[in-house]
Amino acid sequence: MVLSDRDIKKLLQAKKLIFQPKLSHDQIGPASIDLKLGDVFKYFNVTKQNLLDVKKGLPDSSFIVTYKCQKDEAFILHPNYFVLASTREYVKVPADLVLRVEGKSTLARMGILVHTAGFVDPGFEGTLTLEISNQSNLPVALYPGMYICQVSVEKLSSPAEVPYNKRKKSLYSKSKYPVMAKTKNLFEKTV
Repeated sequence: MVLSDRDIKKLLQAKKLIFQPKLSHDQIGPASIDLKLGDVFKYFNVTKQNLLDVKKGLPDSSFIVTYKCQKDEAFILHPNYFVLASTREYVKVPADLVLRVEGKSTLARMGILVHTAGFVDPGFEGTLTLEISNQSNLPVALYPGMYICQVSVEKLSSPAEVPYNKRKKSLYSKSKYPVMAKTKNLFEKTV
């Protein structure tokens, strides 16, 4: 069941669902929470590599460019480019809730697609890494602090038996900036 603004406010007030910094009143919609864009961006240095092999994982760190925007500076996302960013907000999700992430429709109408795995597991803690691509034919300026995505809150039928923060294969817990892909969990382990 997707929770309403009334139920979201109760969870926030009871500190069951935690966002840091604290959310403003404007961030809570009828059935979702608007989250803001952080100031760190990561993207592939395509001059260093011509293939991503999911079995090998990402190449060395010279393949990843990390850029931190200065105050009031925009990050320019060019057509057909892809960047990782994160939410400004750090979230702590309890074992009985799940979050679903969607991009803002205003950005989608300009060709900016914002995605995360779409699903934030019970027990997750950290900033949300966002995969952002520009599908338009013009560069688009993205500003840290702007609204970038929204999350809906859903109640589980019962608390997760093994929440994200207790799973051995969880790779992205307690992140504070965008986290690049870690591919070791894409394949079953053979004994």
